[in-house]
Amino acid sequence: MNKRWKLLFLTIGALLVLVIIAAFAIAKKTKSAEVSPEFVLLYAENQTEDYPTTLGAYYFADRVYAETEGRIKILVKYGAELGSESEVIQQMKYGGIAFARVSLSQLAEYIPEMNVLQMPYLYSSSEHMWRVLEGQIGDEFLLKTENYGLKGLSWYDAGARNFYSTKPIRCLEDLSGLNVRVQESAMMADMVSALGAEPSKIVYSEVYSALEQGLVDGAENNWPSYESMRHYLVARYYTIDEHTRVPELQLCSSAIWDKLSKEDQKIIMECARSSALYERQLWEEREKSSRKVAEDSGITVIELTADEKARFREAMSEVYAKYCGDQMDILQKIMEY
Repeated sequence: MNKRWKLLFLTIGALLVLVIIAAFAIAKKTKSAEVSPEFVLLYAENQTEDYPTTLGAYYFADRVYAETEGRIKILVKYGAELGSESEVIQQMKYGGIAFARVSLSQLAEYIPEMNVLQMPYLYSSSEHMWRVLEGQIGDEFLLKTENYGLKGLSWYDAGARNFYSTKPIRCLEDLSGLNVRVQESAMMADMVSALGAEPSKIVYSEVYSALEQGLVDGAENNWPSYESMRHYLVARYYTIDEHTRVPELQLCSSAIWDKLSKEDQKIIMECARSSALYERQLWEEREKSSRKVAEDSGITVIELTADEKARFREAMSEVYAKYCGDQMDILQKIMEY
C-alpha cells in the first residue's frame, strides 16, 4: 500500500474516532440534562378523554411540564377515575389530589358564597358571563376558595345548561310532576322544585340507565354532555331554556400549592389561564358539533319563547332569596354588569 492510501486510511480512522467521541459526549450531556420530576401530581377530571375540559387539562399539564423543564409532572386522570367531583374536592383539601376541574355547582356545596355566580337565568348570554368572570367580580370569587383549602386558578367554560327529557317541555306546566335528575347540588334541586318538577340526585355516570329504565323523566345539562354520554338516545326532547350558565374552575390543593416555590406558583397560574383560553375555544367548537350529532339522530329541539322564559325566571324568586339573601346586591350587580 503506497503512502497516499495509508494517509487516507489514517485520516478516515481519525475522523471516525472524533465522531465516536463526539457522540458519547452528546449522549452524556443529554443524559445529564434530563431532570427527574421533583413533583408528580394528580389531576382529576370526570369527563371523557376527548371532552374539552379534559383536553384543557392535558394542555395545562403539558405546559407546566415544559415551563418547569420537567420538574413538575402532572398526571391527568379522566372519566372519574379518582372519584366523583364531590369526593375529589374532599381529597384535595388534604392534598390527596393536587389539581382538578370541578363544576361550580359542586364547589358551592362547600363554599356557599359561590352560589350567586350560578343563579338560574342570571346571565343574558355567554359574553355577559365572561365579562363578569374575567373582571373584578370573578377575581374576588377565585380568592374565596383559599379559605377552604383550595387555590382557584382559572375559569373554564361549560356552556348553558338546558332540560332534556322523554316528554316534551314547551311551557312551565310541562315540568309539573316530572322526575328530573340534577347534580349533587342543593341549589339545582331547589331550582327544579321551584319549576314544579321532582329533583333526583343521581351520579352522572348513572344518568343514562336512569333515563333508559324510566327512573327519571329527564335531566339537564349542556350539549356536549348530552351528546358525549349518549343521553340523546334515551331522552329525545331537548328544551333550550338556558336556565344556568355554570362556569367551572381549575383548582389546586392548598396543601400542594404551599409547597411550591413562588416561581412555580407563577408558572402554574399562567399555564392555568392559558389552558382556560384553549378550553374555551374547544368548547365552542365541541358545542356546535355535539348539537349537530344529536340533531342528526332525529331529536326534537324546543326553544322557549321570550314570554315563557320570563315565566321560568319569575319562578326563581324564592331560590334567589334562599341562596343570595345577603348577596342580593351582588346578584343585581352581576345582572347589570
